[in-house]
Amino acid sequence: MSQKKLVPFINAENEMAASVIRLAERYSYEGADGLYLYNFTGDESSRDEFLVAVREVEKAIDIPFIVGIYANRFEDVKKALYTGAEKVVLRKAILPEEAELSEIIRRFGRDKLIIEIDMKADFQSAEKLDAFYDQGFGSAMLKHIDTTKSFSDVISTSKIQILVRDGLVRNDLSELLSYENVSMVLTNYFEEKDIYKAKRSLKKQGIDVDVFESLIDFSDFKLMENGLIPVVVQDYRTNEVLMVAYMNEASYEQTIATGKMTYYSRSREELWVKGETSGHYQYVKRLMLDCDNDTILAKVRQIGAACHTGNRSCFFKELAKKEYVDTNPLTVLMEDYQIIADRKKNPKEGSYTNYLFEKGIDKILKKCGEEASEIIIAAKNPDAEELKYEIADFLYHMMVLMAECDLDWNDITKELINRRK
Repeated sequence: MSQKKLVPFINAENEMAASVIRLAERYSYEGADGLYLYNFTGDESSRDEFLVAVREVEKAIDIPFIVGIYANRFEDVKKALYTGAEKVVLRKAILPEEAELSEIIRRFGRDKLIIEIDMKADFQSAEKLDAFYDQGFGSAMLKHIDTTKSFSDVISTSKIQILVRDGLVRNDLSELLSYENVSMVLTNYFEEKDIYKAKRSLKKQGIDVDVFESLIDFSDFKLMENGLIPVVVQDYRTNEVLMVAYMNEASYEQTIATGKMTYYSRSREELWVKGETSGHYQYVKRLMLDCDNDTILAKVRQIGAACHTGNRSCFFKELAKKEYVDTNPLTVLMEDYQIIADRKKNPKEGSYTNYLFEKGIDKILKKCGEEASEIIIAAKNPDAEELKYEIADFLYHMMVLMAECDLDWNDITKELINRRK
């Protein structure tokens, strides 16, 4: 079975969207394996406001999340999945009518659907849980459980995947995760607590959870004469070099333990956590060692500026430059999009991009349609030269459409990643 997951849940009912986003973002930095966001309020306006907040959460985090929502139509589930959610949770007590539920299951399948059941109010036997699996739900989220033999018997014989939602007041986290058929515990217990610390404790108890572990012992590193090793720090998304600092064994171990980049200050002769005073933390995504074992490469999520001057990167002083054409697809598309987005925010007289924004969505859509047709025509021509021009035209107009609809390349690439599964 795959690694057990520790997933905080956030009840978004009667909560300000900004508070939900801040908490979700913090969880994503601090070691959560995913998030469960829910709002089962029945009125449509509350549901729509919640989904808007979830879309903002999706932009702010880089861990998977699931959404629980009051759904009485196929469209409600579709909207929830369009936020970027990995799965949607439907509450057993308020399931849609049979015809709508059948359509939801048919269109999305068990990989996308979870049934939430209150075991205190409506205890389910293994046979009843299996009936939900046969109906088309891939997982059952059980809440208000009691770790008695009856619960153990139910989950040990059921074929549906079990997720446990628990506040962890009475039940022990390690006990819940020790059940073979429990793949995930969802809890609000860690709102003010250290998730990495809890995971390390679980690991010591023999439970397979995802924690930072160094695959090479620090004693195998080739250190400088002062006992330090240099660390080159990059943005994990763009590979932009942010800074260079130094670690000793204590700072390296603290980085592994906390998930926050911790260095050794040569001037102050002490450990320092990047961002401890400024709030500009660096959250570890990946650590690598070079071929000579004498330099660490850290891929991080940088909050704010990396440089004490306020610059994003410490490397902003140009020494020499030779002009060259950058054909990296990532940087070209990102930079072109930024120019288009800037035109929307800061109009420039005579700009064709601003002409499109002024004419509005219908004109932009018309141009996208025209350029798509041009691609089809050009593709029938054996000469690929014309085709590349038409594809470039289409990509430009598509990016104008993206900016008009408040989407960016991060939204698109995340959706592409979701489709790999």
